[in-house]
Amino acid sequence: MAEHAVHPAYPVGLRLSGRRVVVVGGGQVAQRRLPALIAAGADIVLVSPSATPSVEAMANAGEIRWERRAYADGDLADTWYALIASDDTAANDAASAEAERTRTWCVRSDNADAATAWTPATGRSEGVTVAVLTTDAHGRDPRHSAAVRDAIVEGLRDGTLAAPHHRTRTPGVALVGGGPGDPDLITVRGRRLLAEADVVIADRLGPRDLLDELPPHVEVIDAAKIPYGRYMAQEAINNALIEHAKAGKAVVRLKGGDPFVFGRGMEEAQALAAEGIPCTVVPGISSSISVPGAAGIPVTHRGVAHEFTVVSGHLAPDDERSLVDWAALAQLRGTLVLLMAVDKIGAIARTLMAHGRSPETPVALVQEGTTAAQRRVDATLATVAERAVAEEVRPPAVIVIGDVVAVGPATEGHSAE
Repeated sequence: MAEHAVHPAYPVGLRLSGRRVVVVGGGQVAQRRLPALIAAGADIVLVSPSATPSVEAMANAGEIRWERRAYADGDLADTWYALIASDDTAANDAASAEAERTRTWCVRSDNADAATAWTPATGRSEGVTVAVLTTDAHGRDPRHSAAVRDAIVEGLRDGTLAAPHHRTRTPGVALVGGGPGDPDLITVRGRRLLAEADVVIADRLGPRDLLDELPPHVEVIDAAKIPYGRYMAQEAINNALIEHAKAGKAVVRLKGGDPFVFGRGMEEAQALAAEGIPCTVVPGISSSISVPGAAGIPVTHRGVAHEFTVVSGHLAPDDERSLVDWAALAQLRGTLVLLMAVDKIGAIARTLMAHGRSPETPVALVQEGTTAAQRRVDATLATVAERAVAEEVRPPAVIVIGDVVAVGPATEGHSAE
């Protein structure tokens, strides 16, 4: 096929649904390529004496048919597409020759020049498949193709690569969890929806740096609910969401952490549903897990904690409005993660000790986790109230109570007792 090498490959999309595809070899190459073939709906036959555990799992699940033997001439009969990826060069040559005779498009992992097709570097974003092939037949560089692919897909996902929709968008609201604070920790889908928004209603604890990236035409509404200070009432937030959505705008409600973890996301979803407004929920990384992790604290650890409990501490244990059974929490052996509890930590610690939790239980307060201002203050249940005051710990902070606090290594900004 050397006479074809001077010409670039012709790009095309193969429609393989229900059509026979043969994969020769069950190793790492097959493990990487099979999921896309399965997603394409292909009727896949794997010919290989052995397979990786992941490939074997695909066969056990019925996603592919596995013939546990070496390649034999005739295996490519009635085949639309073949992937040759075994470690037997002679078998690969024979299968490649059969593909040439039977006019079967064939990819070879060991010798691209001997193949009739090349696999592009592919990626997907919102119904679009990006496929990148190097046009220089003599200078193929898979790493370069993959880098170009990644740049295009990332740009489509986060909105930095303009790709406007020419079809009319359905107006509605997206409740987007922005994560714990670091703008890089928002989900890919959340970032893309932000880039497509007409209106963004943002919380104080959302990743504020992302707002700087919004185009000038986007209207940003401050829905900051500062503790014991000026705030935008929840009813006003709901009304703003409804008003802008009914005006035909694409609205993003940008919230810190996850919309449904002490974020009143369901209240907003219910208000939108009552008005017949479409609502999309985009989960976010909750600070209850991510902030301890960023400070070197695992909320669970083998042999130390088999469970963790996340509790809102915005109400003191003796507040009649509290729905928390603090006495029951004190009896748990696992990790207790407190959110919105900085000013109540003294009362909470006293209550937990009164109901049996050891005063020596390690405690960590992680302020402004995942941001450049992150700092960690360590204490015990007996000393945490004093330490929080002495170290001037301020919200937002996540408080971790349990033996897992002592498991991880000390981190930058760690203030030990």
